[in-house]
Amino acid sequence: MARTVDPVRHEARRLVIIDAALTVFAERGYDGATTAEICRRAGIGSGTFFHYFPTKLALLLAILALGTAEVRDAAAVYSDRTDPLGVLLDIVRQGADDAADPRMPGFVRAVGGVMHLPEVAAALDADTQAQRDLLLPWVERAQRAGETRTDLTPEQITSWLYLLTDGFLGRTAVEESFTARGEKATLVDTASRFLAP
Repeated sequence: MARTVDPVRHEARRLVIIDAALTVFAERGYDGATTAEICRRAGIGSGTFFHYFPTKLALLLAILALGTAEVRDAAAVYSDRTDPLGVLLDIVRQGADDAADPRMPGFVRAVGGVMHLPEVAAALDADTQAQRDLLLPWVERAQRAGETRTDLTPEQITSWLYLLTDGFLGRTAVEESFTARGEKATLVDTASRFLAP
């Protein structure tokens, strides 16, 4: 008789493995991270690990996919809002808050080391598209409401906002003194000034 899988427990265990892997990738980079160390941090055996993820790369891709899903889910969080400029600035703030996870700089460096792999490049492209899909409708609404500049197209503004937040994350990964918490106010101020009509 086949074993019954509790989907809630299954997902909880999967997230524990993902969390442990995020820590190990951040500390050791992709190449330095081992499945044995991830298993140790997650408190699981290798058999359990390979039940959830067939390879270390599959695990990295799962982390990236989870981040992209969170961006897509954010659309529902903002859906009832009527202040487009406020939403745009909240999206920027959320990006800074996400970057403030102390593991994020190391994880960004780890991903940077393998972004040449087609699967990783595709996952990063999907995340970029999700970010743009989140921003663009709010930029269009802000322009219609007269809350943001109209000398650039919504697509241009979206690209620049993405560049600002993505560049912010990248900077936290390469400059130790540039911290997400320390620079968040400047990021939001810069976005606000850029968006001003």
